[in-house]
Amino acid sequence: MTQTASPWAETLNDPLAHDVATVLKHMGGSAHQDIVVNCVAALKRQRGESVTQDLKAKIVEVFERYRDFFIKPFGENSLRWALAPGVA
Repeated sequence: MTQTASPWAETLNDPLAHDVATVLKHMGGSAHQDIVVNCVAALKRQRGESVTQDLKAKIVEVFERYRDFFIKPFGENSLRWALAPGVA
């Protein structure tokens, strides 16, 4: 049996948060905020979804809303985000 669901699929019901977590997982667990935005935009385009101008703001909002899943490993002034320990 193949596992198709990510480990956070049941907890992160927000599709954008799920995309962010997926990108971070594929980036080794952490990445700069701008890289996450670009990769999520690419995922959306691959699925045929539109990418709006406010995508970056929405992703930053996701990072802040789901602080149990996403952390700033280099401090609050950093733009690097990571999956929280135990999430990946």
